Amino acid sequence: MTAENQDVLLEVEEEEEEEEDGEVVLEEMAQTIVPSYGTTPDQQKLHTSEWAEFDQKPDSLFFNDGQRRIDFVLVYEDESKNENRKMSVNKKQMRKRQAYESNLISNGLQLEATRSVLDEKLIFVKVHAPWEVLCTYAEVMHIKLPLKPNDLKTRDSAFNWFSRLLRVDENIIKPEQEFFTAPFEKARMSDFYIQDKDIFFNPATRSRIVHFILSRVEYAVKDNVKKFGINKLLDSGIYKAAFPLHDSRFNRRLEDPNCPSERYLLYKEWAHPRSFYKLQPLDLVRKYYGEKIGIYFAWLGFYTHMLVMAAVVGLACFLYGYVTKDNCTWSQEVCDPNIGGNIIMCPQCDHECTYWNLTITCESSKKLCIFDSFGTLVFAVFMGIWVTLFLEFWKRRQAELEYEWDTVEFLEQEEYIRPEYEARCTHVVTNEITQQEEHVPYTACGKCVRMTFGISAVLFWLPRHINGTEAIQKYLTPQAATSVTASIISFIIIMILNIIYEKVAIMITDFELPRTQTDYENSLTMKMFLFQFVNYYSSCFYIAFFKGKFVGYPGDPVYWLGKYRNEECDPGGCLLELTTQLTIIMGGKAIWNNIQEVLLPWVKNLIGRCRSAARSEKTIPRWEQDYHLQPVGKLGLFYEYLEMVIQFGFVTLFVASFPLAPLLALVNNLLEIRVDAWKITTQFRRMVPQKAQDIGAWQPIMQGVAILAVVTNAMIIAFTSDMIPRLVYYWSFSVPPYGDHSNYTMKGYINNTLSVFNIADFKNGSKPVSLPWLGNQTTCRYRDFRYPPGHQHQYEHNIYYWHVIAAKLSFIIVMEHVIYCVKFIVSYVIPDVSQKTKSKIKREKYLTQTLLHENHLKVMKKNMGKIADRIWKGEDGTFRPKFD
Repeated sequence: MTAENQDVLLEVEEEEEEEEDGEVVLEEMAQTIVPSYGTTPDQQKLHTSEWAEFDQKPDSLFFNDGQRRIDFVLVYEDESKNENRKMSVNKKQMRKRQAYESNLISNGLQLEATRSVLDEKLIFVKVHAPWEVLCTYAEVMHIKLPLKPNDLKTRDSAFNWFSRLLRVDENIIKPEQEFFTAPFEKARMSDFYIQDKDIFFNPATRSRIVHFILSRVEYAVKDNVKKFGINKLLDSGIYKAAFPLHDSRFNRRLEDPNCPSERYLLYKEWAHPRSFYKLQPLDLVRKYYGEKIGIYFAWLGFYTHMLVMAAVVGLACFLYGYVTKDNCTWSQEVCDPNIGGNIIMCPQCDHECTYWNLTITCESSKKLCIFDSFGTLVFAVFMGIWVTLFLEFWKRRQAELEYEWDTVEFLEQEEYIRPEYEARCTHVVTNEITQQEEHVPYTACGKCVRMTFGISAVLFWLPRHINGTEAIQKYLTPQAATSVTASIISFIIIMILNIIYEKVAIMITDFELPRTQTDYENSLTMKMFLFQFVNYYSSCFYIAFFKGKFVGYPGDPVYWLGKYRNEECDPGGCLLELTTQLTIIMGGKAIWNNIQEVLLPWVKNLIGRCRSAARSEKTIPRWEQDYHLQPVGKLGLFYEYLEMVIQFGFVTLFVASFPLAPLLALVNNLLEIRVDAWKITTQFRRMVPQKAQDIGAWQPIMQGVAILAVVTNAMIIAFTSDMIPRLVYYWSFSVPPYGDHSNYTMKGYINNTLSVFNIADFKNGSKPVSLPWLGNQTTCRYRDFRYPPGHQHQYEHNIYYWHVIAAKLSFIIVMEHVIYCVKFIVSYVIPDVSQKTKSKIKREKYLTQTLLHENHLKVMKKNMGKIADRIWKGEDGTFRPKFD
């Protein structure tokens, strides 16, 4: 919502409340609820922030005292200097903000306010969480913290010498020390590995804890409805921004030796283009941005590494087709003037289309030989196995990261409830497990209604797109749908529909009101992927499996809705058209995404820097520098995941038609990793660190795509390419009893697979205009397997057709079963968790039990022994025995 829209809404709201003479604002202030942690319900006194002038230290990460670290920054516009809104509205916003900041202080947070250097209207409120607050909320949030250094020995891999060449220099980014960890408990603080309180909670953890508090602190209650959380205050315009600080400039290391300048290190060794060949410093990424960001880059890096093998095999299959294309007999027949030159093809549409000579497809047939070869079959089988290896090995890698990053036992109860969900909890239900009363926003019936509405809305939009896309594909593009122009038009339509689908998916998910952020993202993920699946893949599915398949024959064409003639394939064939479509969509999507991810944020920040430079040459503090960076969207890396999973679909679903897809994906991903790293490190404010155990709903989505890919590739080879008809001709119809050749050969294939049609049999509605060069030609040819005119079963499917159909169905069944069997064996043989990771998990559980339980028993036994000794020695008068 823009500032202008917010102003209009506030003015309307203010006008409606004028009759109440301002009593509503006072009532809200009187009903302000002090949060439940660390304060008493009857506390009503407002606390205010400390005020401090900028100390001219542009890279300082501390309050003016140089001791208290800045864990979060809130930005608001001084209401007394805002002349665009009415005074009553400004006062109302100011009171809400003051109540909110007072409750933050009541929660134990410390606030320091400083006016902007560049714009005197802006106020920056710096937030610091003291040690006691961090410990309290670390226990509430079940944050796992170090118990003891990891003492398990690790064995170097056989490929360690090679990976060392690609790693970041350990003298630049030092490896993180590994610890055994456990959920923090204040009562057992002595058992944790606390050497320095200032660094026990790293900056990412501190920001995460502060954000937890900011999201739950209330600022008003109206009509028994709680108003709380920084998100609502941001949406209403009371605060303009809320973010944690970057620790330094991205292009310059801080002079203070105690500051690690992790942002600078990430830019230099990770985000810079010259580091494209290096392995990612994932531990530092996780430490700086949190586990949710770290696991995305870990998954993207792993996916990219696995693409190397697929790209090599795909390139080899492509080169095999390119080298053997000159030996393609059927292509030679098409280009031969004495064979293809004497074949007149029937028109492919009514009236406007005319007769054409087969030799015009000569160049297309040569290109088709590259992609429609035996290598394509081998590559399709290989990719069916590759995708299983990728998913299974990723599970192992993910299990390692879960342990190393302390997310093994990240359960649902550890993830806090979304404020939007909490605010609507008005119904009381009994928890089946705890038998305690809980508040929920809707009854079981209400939840069913919401889910039914969401599913119905998704199903409603999917058919609308399918019908609309096919209509555009068929009737608004030229007949030669394989042209680059038609593919570009299709791509533009896809981009427009993306915007519409995004808004629809978010609206439906908001209506469903998921409980936690993970539930929200998983629900949105499924909807967005379904929409994008239809949006991106529908044209490819149409070309591969529907176009040119149900067209009838020239004398009796099939019409859609009884009016529009079904579209036939391009003269070069549907496989080549599918290849062109994939190339345009994959290439266009990559270019468009890079423009959005790189160019737009860079231009916006450049404009902001130019405006700032024009207004002032003053020293700008760290928090104000970060404020002028681009804000992070509410969905975080959702769109990055969506982009890569859509690409994963192109690489797997239609790879039989385009073996170079993995190579293009590999090149794109090498760039994508650095682009995403550069973007979040240099152009965006620092993201709020979040916990994540895995990649969420994207994992089952990729598993579903992997299963579907086997079917689609088998059907592409069977129904879209001409491999099966060629094999049937070679082994059955080139030799007696059906053929005239004495040996198995591909000679005569073109003549045998083109049916004959009598021009006189055209119906008036589809009869083409006769051409002078046609002469006395009485017949034309078309792609099908039908009896010729004059036969007792003229224009009916011949024996060749039924042989081909039987061969196609047999091929699909055999290929699917073989690949699925191999996939099952691979999945069974490769365990999801490696033995090394299992050992580490068992060792950590043993140490946790020893340190947190047995140590306390030992202390208790020791204390009991001392008490017994004192009784025995008579030192304790209370228990001293009395003698007569």
